[in-house]
Amino acid sequence: MDAALHFYRDLFGLEVISPPELPNKFLRAGEGGDGVPEMMVLVPHPDSSSQFPREKAQRVLHHLAFRVEEAEYDALQDRFAAEGVQVRSGIHPVLKGVRTFYVDDPDGNECECISPDPQ
Repeated sequence: MDAALHFYRDLFGLEVISPPELPNKFLRAGEGGDGVPEMMVLVPHPDSSSQFPREKAQRVLHHLAFRVEEAEYDALQDRFAAEGVQVRSGIHPVLKGVRTFYVDDPDGNECECISPDPQ
């Protein structure tokens, strides 16, 4: 949990909105609307003796995608690289006029960072 919290809170910059004593960590991923933020929740694995598979072929979830403000895109990419996280570039298969890169969180979940292309 600590590594995932560091990744999403400290590197991605998501704000923890849950009380510290709560074992599940609710993080604001976007403003949302009508008082309901876009969020993700980190939940401790219920069985600490087992782990989720790290091999992508064995996972149900392919990846998460986060919209990144154009002005923050390069700094976010640099922050991941400085932390030793492998940054992979890509071309979005559906959206045009965007730029995107991919990183894996400490549990092996792929995270896509996507932003409008300033060009």
